[in-house]
Amino acid sequence: MSNGQDAGDVYTANLERIRGQGGDRARLGMEAIMWIAYSERPLNPDELCQALGVEIGSLDLDGDSTPSIRTILNCGLGLVTVDSSSCDVRLVHFTLQEHILANPTLFRSPHSMIAEVCLTYLNFGCIKDLSPDPDSVPLTAPFLEYASSYWVEHARRQASTSVISLVLELLDGFNAQISYKLLIPERFEDSVPWDAAYDDLRECTALHAGVYFGVLEIMVPLLKMDKWDVNATDSYGRTALMWATRMGRDAIVKVLLELDGVDPDIADSYGMTVLSWAAENGDVGIVEMLLGRSDVSLEIADKGGQTPLSLAAENGHGEIVRMLLERNDVNPDTTDRDGRTPLSWAAGGVNWRSDYKEGCERVVKTLLERSYVNPDKADKSGRTPLLWAAGYGHAGIVEMLFQRNDVNPNTVDESGRTLFSWACEGGSSRIVRGLLELNDINPNAADKGGRTPLSWAVGRPDRGVVRMLLEQNDVNPDKADKSGRTPLSWAAQVLYGQQSTKMLLKRNDVNPESVDQGGRTPLSWAAGSGREGFVEMLLERNDVNPESIDKSGRTPLSWATKNGHGKIVGMLLDSRGVHPDMGGQDGLIPLSSDIGSGHDDIVDMLSDQNNASRGTADEISQTLFPSAAMLWPDEIGDVLQCSQRSRGSTGPRGRTAKSPGPDGTAENMPSSSAKSKDGRL
Repeated sequence: MSNGQDAGDVYTANLERIRGQGGDRARLGMEAIMWIAYSERPLNPDELCQALGVEIGSLDLDGDSTPSIRTILNCGLGLVTVDSSSCDVRLVHFTLQEHILANPTLFRSPHSMIAEVCLTYLNFGCIKDLSPDPDSVPLTAPFLEYASSYWVEHARRQASTSVISLVLELLDGFNAQISYKLLIPERFEDSVPWDAAYDDLRECTALHAGVYFGVLEIMVPLLKMDKWDVNATDSYGRTALMWATRMGRDAIVKVLLELDGVDPDIADSYGMTVLSWAAENGDVGIVEMLLGRSDVSLEIADKGGQTPLSLAAENGHGEIVRMLLERNDVNPDTTDRDGRTPLSWAAGGVNWRSDYKEGCERVVKTLLERSYVNPDKADKSGRTPLLWAAGYGHAGIVEMLFQRNDVNPNTVDESGRTLFSWACEGGSSRIVRGLLELNDINPNAADKGGRTPLSWAVGRPDRGVVRMLLEQNDVNPDKADKSGRTPLSWAAQVLYGQQSTKMLLKRNDVNPESVDQGGRTPLSWAAGSGREGFVEMLLERNDVNPESIDKSGRTPLSWATKNGHGKIVGMLLDSRGVHPDMGGQDGLIPLSSDIGSGHDDIVDMLSDQNNASRGTADEISQTLFPSAAMLWPDEIGDVLQCSQRSRGSTGPRGRTAKSPGPDGTAENMPSSSAKSKDGRL
């Protein structure tokens, strides 16, 4: 390039040289470069060779037509190489890739060409005849995984008439083929917006697959084949129309709704209809299509008792709530299985959308404008919309409800919790400050479990509410609940308790060694829950016993070991007076009962300690670690003799580690109810 040529000129000249070879050499060289430039992931040599050996229009794979990688590299005239570290085939420099993508006329419809090769390959008789077991892919079919997993992506970008024809051929009996089984775990689980295990999707029809592909040019001729029941369901009881609705494929929904015999009122395994899914997703276009039909029921409730209106309200979809309320056959105050109304769901729900709170405020405002909506209706747990809003920190909604004469701010729910208690857990400084300014709030009032507002507030990441409560003269920061746990004890266990912990530990009226009814201290809870920052703070103090023993005979080290918190085990072992071989004395649970979870790092740390290293490795393995010895008899001695082992989440020889039990890890903080939207219980 010293003579004035830039990289683009050099690449253009070299590409012309490749074309100038003529015949198969030119074809192989250019097609190899096209595949490398436009593939969805890097290809290894075997994949690329077999892809370039596929002849469009042929009925089966011809091994003699598959070029060798050496031939491909030679035909590429230095522009194609095999990466020495990854062993993938790549272009000689990344700037060549940039040059190709910046000049789309270099290759005519590359994605369509790649899709056509993939589909031709998948329609070969030798491929269709393979076992559908995705774990038994033969070495003779290296291109199978890529062709199965990525033809959809290429077809979505460019779908020629030939591609569409090949797709229709593939879809005939698609769910019994190996290519379908490979496509599901690679693509469906990442893209279908509900929990779906591989085996659960085996009942999908070609129509479901067509919906997933999302290419209208494929879906229309697929429907014209008239070979499939439009109302057929998958393992979850969902029709192709439900899939299209759930995935937001409005154009395909329109096509499906125009078919004779389509039933938009079919409910899936969780009681959800097409309208339910559209309302929950906030798809105004699909809801509008459905409301224009006479065969769509507006009040079908799912198995949790929620109607489409309730689902739309819960998710803050104000426009859909308005559309549904305009219908005379929609009850705006209907209750679900838990006694919650649409207003209750709008006031107290959780969603990570940036516009969620604003949307919920609009929904609440719309519902409150209806005279037949009861703004103070309590659910089966005794919580009113006001309590729900406070528990989720929805300050704007709390203010709307609080100002109404028909809403009682002094309501106490079935667990004895007040508006102030829920507001403190909700973590909104704006709500808590407003309530404290009323001067008729008891900030130390406990619920039926003895927990104070401060006890609930310590689990929030924002320190504002905790700081306000600690500034109140009548708040006892060390008040224990009926289980003997103090605010510090709760802060030690919860995920966001570290900031609250710092404020509590600075006070002289907070006991860092408080013991609950189970004999556990804050350090014990922190060690068992994996709260490293909390453990560090407590170990820095002289008034904390790192070897406290609870009523079950466990120490903080025992809890950390049991639940696999290796870093905390190390912190405790480095602390003063902590011995790893206390087990078995005075009724204590030996640490040996906790080893067996596959945590090699913990095994190494414990065995490296002076007090745990006496005797031979075999003696130690049979005394300190008998559980591990029983599980992995051949390996445990090696662990103790040599700490240079690979770390991982599986046990020796790849055995899956046993999961630690819930004790000491579950946060166990009674809170506002939540449900799995796809679990639908």
